[in-house]
Amino acid sequence: IDTIREKTWLNDTITPYELYLKFLYEYFKENLRKKDALDIQLPKGFMKLEYQHEAVRTLSDIVEAYNGAFIADVVGLGKTYIAAMYMQTLPGKKLIICPPPIIESWNDAISDFGVRSATVVSLGKLEHIKRKGYDEYQYIFVDEAHRFRNENTEQYRLLHEICYGKKVILITATPLNNSIYDFYPLIRLFQPANDSTIPGVKNLEEFFRKIRIELDKIDKSTPEYLEEVKRVSKVVRDRVLHPILIRRTRNDIKEYFKQDIADQKLTFPEVDTPHKVIYEFDKKTDAIFNETIQKIKKDFTYARYQPGEGLEDEYKLNDFAKTQERNLAGFMKSMLIKRLESSKYAFLQTIDRFIQSYNDFIKMYESGTVYISKKIDIYDYLDNDDEAALIKELEKDSKSKAYTKEQFQPGYIEKLRLDLDILHWIKDTWQQVPTDFKKDKFLKVLRTDTQLKNKKIIIFTESMETGFDLYNTLEKEYGNKVLFYSSGVCRYNRKSAGKNYVKELIHQNYDPKYSAPRDDIKILITTDVLAEGINLHLSNTILNYDLPWNPTKVLQRVGRVNRIGTKFDKILIYNFFPTSTSDKELGLENSIKAKIQAFHDTLGEDAKYLTDEEETTNHKLFGENFYNKLNNKDTYNDEGETENIQLKYISILENIRENNLDLFNRIKYLPKKARTARKYTVENPSLITFFKKGALNKIIISDGIKYEDLPFEDAVKYFECPPDTVKQPITKQYYDLLDFNKQQFVQNDVAEETVVKRGGSSNHKEVKLRIEYAIKEGRLTDVQEDYLKKVLDLYNAGVVLNETSKKIKNEIAKTTDSQDVYNSVKKNIPETYFTNTRVKEKTSESVREVILSEMLLL
Repeated sequence: IDTIREKTWLNDTITPYELYLKFLYEYFKENLRKKDALDIQLPKGFMKLEYQHEAVRTLSDIVEAYNGAFIADVVGLGKTYIAAMYMQTLPGKKLIICPPPIIESWNDAISDFGVRSATVVSLGKLEHIKRKGYDEYQYIFVDEAHRFRNENTEQYRLLHEICYGKKVILITATPLNNSIYDFYPLIRLFQPANDSTIPGVKNLEEFFRKIRIELDKIDKSTPEYLEEVKRVSKVVRDRVLHPILIRRTRNDIKEYFKQDIADQKLTFPEVDTPHKVIYEFDKKTDAIFNETIQKIKKDFTYARYQPGEGLEDEYKLNDFAKTQERNLAGFMKSMLIKRLESSKYAFLQTIDRFIQSYNDFIKMYESGTVYISKKIDIYDYLDNDDEAALIKELEKDSKSKAYTKEQFQPGYIEKLRLDLDILHWIKDTWQQVPTDFKKDKFLKVLRTDTQLKNKKIIIFTESMETGFDLYNTLEKEYGNKVLFYSSGVCRYNRKSAGKNYVKELIHQNYDPKYSAPRDDIKILITTDVLAEGINLHLSNTILNYDLPWNPTKVLQRVGRVNRIGTKFDKILIYNFFPTSTSDKELGLENSIKAKIQAFHDTLGEDAKYLTDEEETTNHKLFGENFYNKLNNKDTYNDEGETENIQLKYISILENIRENNLDLFNRIKYLPKKARTARKYTVENPSLITFFKKGALNKIIISDGIKYEDLPFEDAVKYFECPPDTVKQPITKQYYDLLDFNKQQFVQNDVAEETVVKRGGSSNHKEVKLRIEYAIKEGRLTDVQEDYLKKVLDLYNAGVVLNETSKKIKNEIAKTTDSQDVYNSVKKNIPETYFTNTRVKEKTSESVREVILSEMLLL
């Protein structure tokens, strides 16, 4: 009898502290660090870091279970090295997709780590990858994966097709750019939207749709919205991301891998409080600035970029084309604002391009025929803020559809001419401004700030032309100690230089791991082309010459120098802010905030092109919040990020395993259905129960009337207690409460299975109806009908993208012929969706287990 009591759920000697540890063990036993050595060959001189090796082990388990994973450690912790080490362990061929600037870094990494059968390709070459074929690859690695968070782009559609059925590893330090919804498109690269294998979230589409609906109900400017964002973020982390995401901050590494970090004599630099560089317009220039802002905001119509708006009603574009034009106009508006803030030189260059574009368009209009492009996708240009390339693309692709000038409203040409007059006014007026106040202040700081003396400095600007102008100015004073690098133009030693040559100079001067070091470059001027995936930590000083509107780019810039292994103990950041003599009555800081607010307000709803960060406060406070954020050092590191709660509790378990093996083994062998009771501050006596079903963990607390499904972060607070916590007798109510919790678990499980059958966009539903009708009609061959049935299976699993359905819907809108439906579906659904299969675990067929329960008594 004693044995039965000890080894079964009848054991009533289990203390609350033991049950707490048992809860941690059962929840995290798959996450405990494995002691087996990884067979990884490290490059000569490369440190063996425990946190990186642990990530490789975890990554292997996640990819095996879910077909994909995120490597999302914060910048500077070596995500590329973790990925390269993992590749070493893999059979088969690997495809690495990354931004062009870091192709060289990836080639170096796979060479250094001896990775075989790996190909590195630019993310701009997805169409080329598709044409060439990608069936041979078993593993797809996507670096800077956050660039694909918008599933409504052609680039995303191509990537989804390439990734389908493969093992997919997404590498990004910033998976969450704008909203919690950003994760959904990325997860879809390795999980079907309606038939996911993530435990407890079979229908990802419905899960994220409900979150969006709940958030949309609340005013973003209220404290309630921020609280709701925190709540749903916790739910998303616990239910969706925990199984598939590796993310550690510097603080996590310092806390939970402290012994290894100490043994390796590694340190992490601290980000110093950012330095404010304030430049001041005189009264005349400030008046010109304010009038320019007003013209961009109110008078300029952007008619050249929205020709569809000028058509007579019977020729109007469809809603999709109208949206594309509005997006294009918004993008161009944001470019004017960014260049106005960046530099006088860049602004005037942009104005010249606008003038040329308007002149060409008016000439085309006056010739009698206007060509309107329908292909331009501005999202392809957003990352690089490259309006010059966009304008070229507009001109090149302008023969999409022809309209006569008689099909336009009479007032359209007047709008074009009015815009052109405004552009000429802006150009003529700014050419009369005798100086660039910002550049003058920059030069003064560079010459006089003692912290910049004898330092390697990196100057970031979003504008290639601002960088070019700064180089030409600094080169006169600093000679060949200055270098300019961008995707379009490189300058060194008073002349244009080849990109490969300049890139080599950068590595030699700024990358401590480079084999042929030099020390002749002191000032590196660059665009954000160098903000990703490159080591520059022989410098510790960053100057953000433009206002860094995009928080993601800010983190990436600082991440180039804030890297593990740097010799510096501090990172220095300089930000430039505008003010004016006219605003002195406001006070200095309020004047700066007013200027920032003016930029923002000029864009209105187009502010999304200025910054990709979701506004969670009153938009009238944007200037103040943005200014405060840029001057807070926590913005540039991970100190403001939520603690990795799960890593904390895994560490507790590992510490017990290391230092108290008897206790660890006692906890390990405590029986299933273990139970205890203790006093706790609750409204009514309650029971918290931990269930498992396959890989699904579910924790439910109830008092017999109401219940709550708890994320881990909330549940652990009920279990956590000190070793001397007194055990209370289990009351008779225990059995009723346990039955109630079981009922809730079963009902939730049934609801989760049922919701899979619902959902889908209107485009999906319409295409599915047409396919179903085509099958029932009986005019197709049996082979064609079988094919369409397989397509319906793909729809039910949530594999097909909305953009694909939209394309099919538009193609079959004016036909009733089932053969046309079949042909359109066959043309647009990738064959790989049928030939590549995904590993699936049928959670619904797993057995439900009660792992443990604890009574909480008054």
